[in-house]
Amino acid sequence: MNSLVNRRRFLKLGSAALATTALLPPSAFAQDAVKKRALKKGYMLNTFPGGKKKSLSVLEQFKLLKEAGFDGVEPSSELDRDEVLKARDATGLSIASMSCGTGTRSFSSPNAAVRAKAVKELIRDLQNAKDYGASSVLVVPGVVSEEVSYSDNYKRCQECIKEALPTAEKVGVKMAMENVWNNFLLSPLEAARFVDEFNSPFVGWHFDVGNVIYIGWPEQWIHTLNKRIAKVHIKEFSRKKMNEQGMRSGFSVEYLEGDNNWPRVLKAFDEINYAGWFIVEPACAPCKQGLQPLEYLKKVSSQLDKIIAS
Repeated sequence: MNSLVNRRRFLKLGSAALATTALLPPSAFAQDAVKKRALKKGYMLNTFPGGKKKSLSVLEQFKLLKEAGFDGVEPSSELDRDEVLKARDATGLSIASMSCGTGTRSFSSPNAAVRAKAVKELIRDLQNAKDYGASSVLVVPGVVSEEVSYSDNYKRCQECIKEALPTAEKVGVKMAMENVWNNFLLSPLEAARFVDEFNSPFVGWHFDVGNVIYIGWPEQWIHTLNKRIAKVHIKEFSRKKMNEQGMRSGFSVEYLEGDNNWPRVLKAFDEINYAGWFIVEPACAPCKQGLQPLEYLKKVSSQLDKIIAS
């Protein structure tokens, strides 16, 4: 008799729990999943609403990102160091990494003086990143073009990175290569080899999920690059828009509405035990129109929660 009563009580409690769960908003599940995965939410500051004509100061941008629910920021190397430090300290936001892509593209230059200047700037950026508390800087490994051959770019980039490597090791900041559309390192196997040839824990990879969809599948890159991945950029991409409107139009799509298979992507990150930063780099200019900066940032923050919960 007692066992029957206990069974009825169990069923009643279970039904009540299910009913309560059904009333919870979908965002509650997303937030729960975000907490379960050891991932931090970052924002690439170059893509802050307003483009290059931003009317807000660095501090004001940091404050809005904090309010929108982000944990950290990826500033560019072009920003004033003291302004970034002031904004970091005032808001409590972390500096996830620093983007040095503008300068390091010059690693491909046939002009030795231009390359030397780019290396000098990277060394300065590594030192600034240490002051920021960032564990890596984003490096674009040159550019292959009609004038710069693949093999020449490979050699020049290696030479430039090796020159900066002693500084990276001294300050404890990793140089993380990013797969941008620079016609270079076009497969995960080659990307892994490029990193491994430095034989240093201070050279790694800054993986951009959206940038590889036109030539492959992100989850395959993730499995191959594995522990080489230092940071992650989250971008969306539509093959349909690329095919119909041109290559870069592929980025003109909202998060969660492109061709990223987010459940597979997150599963791949789980399988390599990635724990670190997911830094959004919103590339969809039309998606920003009609919204105030805070409203837009909250929208992107919510979308990132759903991606992490995939």
